[in-house]
This record gives sequence, structure tokens and C-alpha cells, in this order.
Amino acid sequence: MKIGSTLRRLRDSFINSAGTVVFGMEDGTVSIFGLIFGVAATTTSTKTVLIAGASGAAAAAVSMMAGAYLDAETTQDKSDATALAKGNPDISLSSRLIGAGLTPQQSNALAAAVQGDRNAADGLLLALKGAATDRLNPFEQALWMLSADFLAAAVPILPFVFLPIDRARIVSGTVTVALLAGLGIGRAQLGRRNVVRTVVETVLMGIGAALAGVAIGVLINHSLV
Repeated sequence: MKIGSTLRRLRDSFINSAGTVVFGMEDGTVSIFGLIFGVAATTTSTKTVLIAGASGAAAAAVSMMAGAYLDAETTQDKSDATALAKGNPDISLSSRLIGAGLTPQQSNALAAAVQGDRNAADGLLLALKGAATDRLNPFEQALWMLSADFLAAAVPILPFVFLPIDRARIVSGTVTVALLAGLGIGRAQLGRRNVVRTVVETVLMGIGAALAGVAIGVLINHSLV
């Protein structure tokens, strides 16, 4: 029973964090794809590629984790400040109801009716096409971001662990483009966008990052010769 409850909570957390997971995977894939190919274009040392890729992936994942935590915390604080107006929910709620088109008298009466009941206030705003906010746990968002970013960043790196560098370049490029295509489908599903267009956009971003990495790597390599 305890395991089932934990799995359900994990599933719910994943569903609530789906946007964060997709964003983290896209960032990890695109950024490390560019880094890996920039380094791999200028060296035949697998060790150099792995050090650059692993250190870049770790640094980027921690940075994105911190960003996700701060973003979720700031959003939550802003929502609390708007809904509660620093301890005076009637003023904040009345203002929002007036913004939704009610008269001051109507707004004051409704605010008084739901005073002290957060769920009732959110339901009232939702009924009036307001913004009843989802409560996102900053720690959960940060952990999902860390996991998604780091695991996705590992995709372009792993071929260099198991294959000679010439073959690893080809395999890394192939599997990374395939992952980007999958992420494009995920983005399209979440945003209800055109699948083909979103997949093409996502893949082109990854290819652009790789080309930029190669161009910078080659330029610096030739400049230092």
C-alpha cells in the first residue's frame, strides 16, 4: 500500500512537472550537443571530449535546477502576495473581482462571503475566468529539472564512452537528433501545437547548437595554432 501511494505521488508530481521535464531535457540536449561537437571537431582525444561533456552537463544541470527552484518559489510567492495582499485577502480578492468586471459593491460582498476560505476564493475566481493558481512545489520542480537536464545531456555524451571517436560522432549525432524529435513531439502535445512544425523547430535548434559549437571550436583551434 505504501509503495502504491508513493508511486501515485511520483506520477502526480511528474504530470504536474511535465513542462519542467520537457524544458530541462531540451536544454540539456541542445546545450551539451553543441559543446560535445565543438570539442569533438577539434580533437581526437575521447578523454577530452568526455571531460568537457561531463563537466558541462553537471554545471548546466545544477544551474537549471537552481533556476527552476527560484522560478517556482517566486511564482508561488507572487501568487500568495496577490491572493492574500500581505495578510488582507479581502482587498486583493475584491480588486481581482473588480478586474473581472464586477462592481465594487458586488466584489466586496463576494469577497466577504469567501473570506478565510482559500479554496472557495480560487473557485470563485475560476468561475469568473480568473487565475486560480496551481501550487508547484519548488523542491519537486528543481529535482525534476536536475534529473531531466542531466539525463538528456548524457545522450550525446555516452557514445564517446563506448565507441571510437570517429564512430561516436556519427552515433551521437543520430541519437541526439532522434531525442530532439521526441522532445518536439512532447512540446507539441503539451502546447497543443502543430507536431511537424514543433519537431522541425526543436531539431533545428539542436543542429544549430552543434554547428555553432563546431564553428567556435574550429575557429579557436586555428587561431591558437
